[in-house]
Amino acid sequence: MTEIRKKKRDLIEGRAAMVDMGRETDGDEEVHCLDNNPLTDLAVEQLGILADDYKIQKRRYSAFYGTDLEFLLKGLKAETLVLTGGLTDVCVHYTFVDGHQGDYFCRVVEDCVAGSSLAAHQASLNAMEYLQHGAIRSIDAVLAAMDAQA
Repeated sequence: MTEIRKKKRDLIEGRAAMVDMGRETDGDEEVHCLDNNPLTDLAVEQLGILADDYKIQKRRYSAFYGTDLEFLLKGLKAETLVLTGGLTDVCVHYTFVDGHQGDYFCRVVEDCVAGSSLAAHQASLNAMEYLQHGAIRSIDAVLAAMDAQA
């Protein structure tokens, strides 16, 4: 197999071979976000994801890095991002900062995030609130705001 064909194969099917893993495992993180790991599949049924819903799967800490998220958000004329998930002090925080840098209003649902430790979780919530006052919201407040917009 030629070198070019091998590289093409790696890009198409070889992400599980970690050709683009990067420096993410230099710290305490283990290998994660691999295409062939069933634990990283979208929770389609549980979240009620429909076939025509937009789906962006990230490979790095920030959902903006190396994805089409920015293009999609601009095309949809989005102004506010609602962030949930784990880890508060890693993926949520990095995505929040990139969203903030992109001039989005960022809201973190504090009852729908968890950190690598309670101290790291709280420190990240504090840091995000520092960047945007009112960024940290309860699920009840976010749902009420969504109902008011509907």
